[in-house]
Amino acid sequence: MTCEHRSLALDTVLAILTGHRPIVVLAPHPDDEALGCGGLLAHAFATHGAHVVLMTDGTQSHPGSTAWPAEARASLRAAELEASVRELGGSPADITRLGLPDAGMTSSDTGIPALARQLSSLLSRLGARCLFATAPTDPHCDHQATAEIARQAARLSGARLFFYPIWSRWADSDFRSGLPQTREVRLDTRDVRLIKARAIAAHQSQFGDIICDDPEGFTLDPPFVRLFLHGDELFFEEHPE
Repeated sequence: MTCEHRSLALDTVLAILTGHRPIVVLAPHPDDEALGCGGLLAHAFATHGAHVVLMTDGTQSHPGSTAWPAEARASLRAAELEASVRELGGSPADITRLGLPDAGMTSSDTGIPALARQLSSLLSRLGARCLFATAPTDPHCDHQATAEIARQAARLSGARLFFYPIWSRWADSDFRSGLPQTREVRLDTRDVRLIKARAIAAHQSQFGDIICDDPEGFTLDPPFVRLFLHGDELFFEEHPE
């Protein structure tokens, strides 16, 4: 694995990550896009453009809520994603929602090959040559399924594929060992950190302030948020075999 260090000029890093074209970011759940790619998306929306694909409905963050049944949770999380993308410089037109089951993407009637073809068509329509997906090292079934869909979409479209780690970066200091045939690209986000902070904060339901009747519900821990807000964004380009 090779590494592009922060000593590279910002314009050079962005050229590597975008190819001076729109980018497509796959987010298994609302908030992944802001945590893992918020800085990159802010730069992309300000220049050549970007598109965010929300893979799931996000309803399993608070599965025990009765005040917020599944349909209401899905609508809330979709609205939060839209607010996040607006903070990053995009609009609702820059979002595609696939609505797959949260924590069960592969149980959908739509199989991985069909989803990959759909994404390949999207990349072609947008003229995008760089695709971003959560890392296969992430210990979450939706993140791993997203990585596999991205791999197939990249092969179909010829797009360059970059993985961004979320849960593996947080929990496993050796997560890089599961990413063979890659180069690491680091994006310093200091100049867009306030924008990224607002995008993360747009996912209010994940901070425990809206859905309050599920004691087992998910909450973003402050140290976790600080890691992704103050650290460089990490991207791992997978080279074809």
